[in-house]
Amino acid sequence: MSLLKRFLGLDVDDASTTPSPGLDRIITALEGMPPERARYLAAFACVLARVAHADLEVDDSEVEAMRRATASLANLSDEEAALAVDIAVNHTVEHGGTQNYLVTREFKEMANREQRMGLVECLFAVGAADGTISTTESGEVLKIAEELGLSRSETMALRSGWKDHLAEFQGLKR
Repeated sequence: MSLLKRFLGLDVDDASTTPSPGLDRIITALEGMPPERARYLAAFACVLARVAHADLEVDDSEVEAMRRATASLANLSDEEAALAVDIAVNHTVEHGGTQNYLVTREFKEMANREQRMGLVECLFAVGAADGTISTTESGEVLKIAEELGLSRSETMALRSGWKDHLAEFQGLKR
């Protein structure tokens, strides 16, 4: 059974998700969690990876921001958070597209409004990890927030806290 089927409940062809030794370690680390908690954590991390990969690359600062957010959310050790992020990055890079939408929808169904807003705040933090939230990353966060059922005004209020990191505002005189 594939990792995505077990933790996210997604219908993904097992042949396309052949586990590597690194993924085997991730699977082992998450198997000790209650299944609902593991699904929530995996979906959270995958949505973070969606923003990190919006520009088609995931850099070290984004990975570190994802690890911090995941560790603090789930009270995980650094190693467990790193493994959860590895799941997310691998899933996003290999499957992206429609799978991104399905994972976001899954997260919406599991999370309350406060948790969804917290995720959007973390999405901006991941985008800002390298110092700049690109227009591509910002657009992806806005799309995700809409998929999560947040209003435009809620999202823009969260976004305003990241104004200094938004590419379209950098370089403007204050």
